[in-house]
Amino acid sequence: MATVGIAYNDLIPEALDLAHAIVGELNLGASSWILRAEDAADLNERAKDTDLVITIGGDGTILRVNRAIAPRGIPLLGINMGRLGFMTELTVPGVMDALPRYLKGGMRVSEHSMLMAAVYRRSGNDGESGPQGPYHALNDIVLSRSRVSRVITVRAVIDGADVSTFRADGVILATATGSTGYSFAAGGPIVDPLSDDVVLTPLASHVGLTTPLVLRPTSSVDFHLEGSQEAIISVDGFENHPIAPGDWVRITRSPYRARFLRANEHNYFWATLTRRLGFGQQGR
Repeated sequence: MATVGIAYNDLIPEALDLAHAIVGELNLGASSWILRAEDAADLNERAKDTDLVITIGGDGTILRVNRAIAPRGIPLLGINMGRLGFMTELTVPGVMDALPRYLKGGMRVSEHSMLMAAVYRRSGNDGESGPQGPYHALNDIVLSRSRVSRVITVRAVIDGADVSTFRADGVILATATGSTGYSFAAGGPIVDPLSDDVVLTPLASHVGLTTPLVLRPTSSVDFHLEGSQEAIISVDGFENHPIAPGDWVRITRSPYRARFLRANEHNYFWATLTRRLGFGQQGR
């Protein structure tokens, strides 16, 4: 790897120390860099000439960094200092011994599908304005009630067909990678992370469809905010945009894919699933 960048979670005090230790002990060279994962503009700039980005934190750190590097096809290697760490590859114990294998090249690259959302605003007598975005998500795109509203009314249209009108707390559209996150907590299925399928999961639906749906990768999904309550669209849980009644969101497959360096075989995901979700194996 000619140029390696390290993005760390600024909320974890030990993360920056580890970043400096990696650069120093592994002699990454003058072209390497260290940045906070929250510094999106700086990440976009430094990623131009980078061959690999190492993240130090958890899955949230990966989500923030991925938005800067996915458009450039840069692979990512995650070191877990968080909790679940579904997307991370390494843990802190033994990381210095493990890293050289990844830096030498030859590791498997795992590609994960992403979503793209565009927001269309209703502007009074002027009709529909042009789209805002696009916003790209590795985990999920959520349309949910704002802090001041109760339930919202959302009309879901899939590939041009009206499917259901929800009176609910909101609705989630998740990638296979994001199926273990908010969607799973709301009752959605766990999907193989290398699948390109997407999952639509209602949030506490009072009226309308209550069952999650698994959609094909090429599906186009529109969420129309009806009624009088305001809402929020959340992209990967940290990029939020207000949605007013009459606005609508179109979600399709993103042209970008997240790329991860992996040493473990793909079945490692299933082998560690219950442990990562906090469910102990019984009878063993």
